[in-house]
Amino acid sequence: MTKRDLVVRIANQIEMNQADVMKVVQRTFDTITNELAAGRSIEFRNFGVFELVKRRPRVGRNPNSPQNTVQIPERVVVKFKPGRVMKKKVSMLSPRDIGE
Repeated sequence: MTKRDLVVRIANQIEMNQADVMKVVQRTFDTITNELAAGRSIEFRNFGVFELVKRRPRVGRNPNSPQNTVQIPERVVVKFKPGRVMKKKVSMLSPRDIGE
């Protein structure tokens, strides 16, 4: 699903103008991004939590030439932890249900 697909689906469900729904969806994504960029986590009950995690520095290797190592520096990444409702719905899926 793309952002556009999401907007169309929501607009059809609530019978609202797609342009207005697009503005709301984009503002939502912008707000989430800005909060994370400010170092704050975001929690949506029953959906999940976006939090910042510090990854330690490590040594990486090129699979084509494993003798060459590369230092990968410490960095901050976003981690998503699904909420109870999402976990329950996803856990009911069969591996055959997932398209590749």
